[in-house]
Amino acid sequence: MNFKQLEAFLWVAELQSFTKAARQLYISQPAISFQIKALEEDLQAPLFQRGDKKVMLTEAGRVLYPEAKKMLRHYQKIKEGLEDLKGLKTGHLMVGASTIPGEYILPLLIGGFKKKYPGIDITLKVAGSSQVARWVRQREIDLGITGVPYNNEGIHCVPWLKDQLILIAPPSHQWAKLIQGIAVADLKNGTMVLREQGSGTRRTLEKKLEEKKIDLDKIPCAMELGSTRAVITAVEAGLGVSIVSRYAVQEALELGRVVEVPLVGLDLARSLYQLRHSQGPGGFAVEAFVNFISDRDICKRFLRE
Repeated sequence: MNFKQLEAFLWVAELQSFTKAARQLYISQPAISFQIKALEEDLQAPLFQRGDKKVMLTEAGRVLYPEAKKMLRHYQKIKEGLEDLKGLKTGHLMVGASTIPGEYILPLLIGGFKKKYPGIDITLKVAGSSQVARWVRQREIDLGITGVPYNNEGIHCVPWLKDQLILIAPPSHQWAKLIQGIAVADLKNGTMVLREQGSGTRRTLEKKLEEKKIDLDKIPCAMELGSTRAVITAVEAGLGVSIVSRYAVQEALELGRVVEVPLVGLDLARSLYQLRHSQGPGGFAVEAFVNFISDRDICKRFLRE
């Protein structure tokens, strides 16, 4: 049994497909089938049930799966520790982020970091804030960035960037020409397009409105969508108004596809947060990246603040 076989096993298990796993690993399907067959022969147990459209773990496969994940994480930590000794000439960093930082902020900063440290590979995984926090707790990523704070056991959370949520509307909307904006209580007279429940933006909005004794569930909602891009597109299409991150909507504002409506009486500023495992060993690569993205001048340069 070797780590390449375990990696192949995990990808097949997670994607439920030999073809998709082979594509993910940039090898042929016969090659990944050979890896799995060798692993099954070594363990003397079948690990997958082959179906017409997908493969499923056998009982033996379900026993191996969590242990294989632990072994590969441990192996990766050993590799990273050795690579760190080379003075950041090589290395690999796993970063997880919620939608706003993951789609609109971190790609720009990672580009700048790669110019300074071209030998360090960075993998960026984007998911909901709760999933990112789970990855941090389970040590599946080195650093998490979310739109809400987490102070659970096993997580060290610190504020990072300031993010401003703003009210947007299509140019044809009746609120679009109100230079003075609208009062927060007037939101109930509009129809909103919202992010799904549990998202960082949605939770921040719910908390801010609750401070004003306003229940978001009482405001008419046209639809809930799973991404900020989809929300902005829905507003552009005239399906309602929404409250989104300025980082996300900047391009649409500049192109005139949506307009910002001042919202009187509600402070929608929030922080984005850095999450790390409270007992994580750290490393030169992650420390260098955290220092890079925490530099205010660097953020201004790359994020056009």
